[in-house]
Amino acid sequence: MSGKRILFINPVGHAAWDDEVKNYLNGAREEQTVVDVISLKQGPKHLEYHYYEALVGVDLLHTIKQAENDGYDAAVIGCFYDPFLHEAREICDRMVVTAPAESSLQLASVLGDTFSIIVGRRKWIAAMRGNVLKYGYGKKLASFRSLELGVLDFHADEAHTESRLKKEAQKAVTEDGAESVILGCTMQFGFYRELQEFLGVPVIDVVLAPFKHAEFLVEVRNKFGWQTSKVGAYETPPAAEIQEWRLQETYHAPGLWDKKK
Repeated sequence: MSGKRILFINPVGHAAWDDEVKNYLNGAREEQTVVDVISLKQGPKHLEYHYYEALVGVDLLHTIKQAENDGYDAAVIGCFYDPFLHEAREICDRMVVTAPAESSLQLASVLGDTFSIIVGRRKWIAAMRGNVLKYGYGKKLASFRSLELGVLDFHADEAHTESRLKKEAQKAVTEDGAESVILGCTMQFGFYRELQEFLGVPVIDVVLAPFKHAEFLVEVRNKFGWQTSKVGAYETPPAAEIQEWRLQETYHAPGLWDKKK
């Protein structure tokens, strides 16, 4: 069995979490999987606001396309908003691209009849509910529960985060009828196991879910040829247009599309 190269991208402008996330994924990977974790070279420190999300779009997409050019089998976009997931699939020819919300929702949908999502702040819920509906899981959504903690708060005081998680997740199960729980931010990584034992229901870690989903999708691509369709929604833009309009030069991505005709 050949190895799999997977790139996990923290779509923020700092590398504070990269080593920790890499160690975490190395503990979960298949034996022959190689995982790298990177962040963007510039940008905000979190994506809690739509403006911040918009700012990282070009750099994120070009990082993903470069990863494909460099021979990666898969890329994981490490934010539960799933920023630019569909755009990334559009520009990739063969490389698998996954993201936390889509992967976690698919998994939750088969682990129980209903799920709740534990978010950091109320601010996030509208966008995340939109993704739940877009992905077709609205009927399985029991609730959102908010911790009222920002992205940068989760690991600042882990005992406090764990206490808040237990309180809100238990309400999700006992009051809202959730049969599984999704931790709705990649920076809630590492809390799932103890919370799962406490609740007695599946608790999905949204760093692990898209990573394992990526491994699976690479496997079925290699064995059965099941990969992203290029007929319709994910048709790749013509490289000839990109080159004619000098988009590589304008957006500081020299050579990114030179391999395509």
